[in-house]
Amino acid sequence: MTFLRELLAAILGVFISFMIMFFVFVAIGSVLSSSFVDDEKVLVKKNSILVLKLEDIIKDYAPKSDDPFAMILGLEENKIGLDQILNAIDNAKYDDNILGISIESLMIQGGMGQVQEIRDKLFEFKESGKFITAYADVFEQKNFYLSTVADSIYVNPVGMIDFRGLSGEILFFKDFQEKYGMKMEVIRHGKYKSAVEPFLASEMSEENREQTAAFLNSIWSEMVEDIKESREIESSEINHIADELMARTPDLAIENNMITGKLYKDQYVKILKKLGGLEEDGKLYSVSLKNYINSGKGRIVNKASDRIAVIYAQGDIMYGKGDENYIGPELIIESLKKARKTKNIKAIVLRVNSPGGSALASDIIWREVEITKKDKPVVVSMGNLAASGGYYISCNADKIVADPTTITGSIGVFGMVPNISEFADRIGINAEQVGTNKRSLNYSLFEPMSDDFYRVTKEGIEEVYTTFVTKVAAGRNMTFEEVDEIAQGRVWTGKQALENGLVDELGGLEDAIDLAASLAEIDEYRIRSYPDYKKEFKDMFSGPFGSVKQQVLLNEIGKENLKIYKQLQQFGDWKGIQTRLPFLLEIR
Repeated sequence: MTFLRELLAAILGVFISFMIMFFVFVAIGSVLSSSFVDDEKVLVKKNSILVLKLEDIIKDYAPKSDDPFAMILGLEENKIGLDQILNAIDNAKYDDNILGISIESLMIQGGMGQVQEIRDKLFEFKESGKFITAYADVFEQKNFYLSTVADSIYVNPVGMIDFRGLSGEILFFKDFQEKYGMKMEVIRHGKYKSAVEPFLASEMSEENREQTAAFLNSIWSEMVEDIKESREIESSEINHIADELMARTPDLAIENNMITGKLYKDQYVKILKKLGGLEEDGKLYSVSLKNYINSGKGRIVNKASDRIAVIYAQGDIMYGKGDENYIGPELIIESLKKARKTKNIKAIVLRVNSPGGSALASDIIWREVEITKKDKPVVVSMGNLAASGGYYISCNADKIVADPTTITGSIGVFGMVPNISEFADRIGINAEQVGTNKRSLNYSLFEPMSDDFYRVTKEGIEEVYTTFVTKVAAGRNMTFEEVDEIAQGRVWTGKQALENGLVDELGGLEDAIDLAASLAEIDEYRIRSYPDYKKEFKDMFSGPFGSVKQQVLLNEIGKENLKIYKQLQQFGDWKGIQTRLPFLLEIR
């Protein structure tokens, strides 16, 4: 009895201690989070330069967590919203305290569509008469492309400029599968639907090579055209410079008019002072983009009563609720319903940035867009990519606006299931099933795929493909045959999609918002962003890429290996019939 009393007392003591520590932690968290909010109030001083480093992950929509523990423990992802960046540059244009903008990026963690929209906004900023200049120790291609909008570009005297044209790399797993007896069984429709190609071949097919080369060349031509305009160099000369690596050193880059000069950072600061009209010993202040946003400049102040809803759909499309990293029908439908039922919301922009995913989830969202556009205008804005399922949820909008470099289309379908029957045989595992009916037995990854399972699944794939093409045809006022001709899983850029009728206009998010206002016949309006994300503390640890787990993996295996791990993890998460971008490709 004495032992039991002592045990219960010890358990009770631990429980009470835990509760006391918990409430103390909460109290400290509340105080600290309040102080963090106070600290974030930034005062922008006179004679300031707005510095764009763009070192955080750029998301179309990056709402802050309302969880104090996330801030205290540093569990918030280092991210920044594209909408905030564009608003900040807009505000800087008219801010008397901002003399100009200095682009000082090294590695931009954003897609080409986002970079192009930022570049276009910087081009608008120059209309104010204020300067934009750029500096880096090293320029990689995406950063250099953004920096060419500047009036002048400087690099460290011993730095370099990586300017050589675009390329992409795809990993193939067929030989790995054969070696270890573990493979993915694939059923697909679309000769270009090569999301599953890495599991079927050890090298790239001609169809995949054709489409990859086509959209890489389309994106590259956009970059070259923009650089041509800014640097006043002919396109043929720019391509010659890339072919012969004639910008690889500061001296070569200067000689070929790709940059203005080579300077050390302290010398660059003197240039900034001169551009700002200050004496050499004058006081020049700088404000980072993040601090400028925290000062309140990340939003546009407007007192108009009418509103336009911008609903952000970003990430893979998966069945379920959804969050800021993946698109789930529940949150998108909830957002569409709210926007539809709110009287002062006059039009809706659905901002899509997705490689696609679940066909079922895509169709559920498609239906809600169909219902919504009967009440209010719906315009889709396509970001870095709106492919396959991303195009599925877009195709029936009143209008579709895409960035010239948006990766879109990919109207095709596939299914994929793992199979380790050969591996199981090698290590002596045998699986047996007993069922009540002819087809009651489940698919087993320990047994070869049966012809019957393949046939039934193939029928489902074909049915989904037909439904997909039919809905695109209806939404785009095209015939089934016209859509089928440009479908088959083929990927296009926004510029190509305009030519083949898959989009209506080229432009960014702000162009889509302007178009929505025009359809709603309103001039003055405010923006209301959806969905309302509420991330709970436990979510920081859950999922394959929770903030904590991802950081641990990054520290242990490095950035490149983490990408491979994510790719394999994503393949494992694909459930059901998929309408998805036909490959995982990083453009470099």
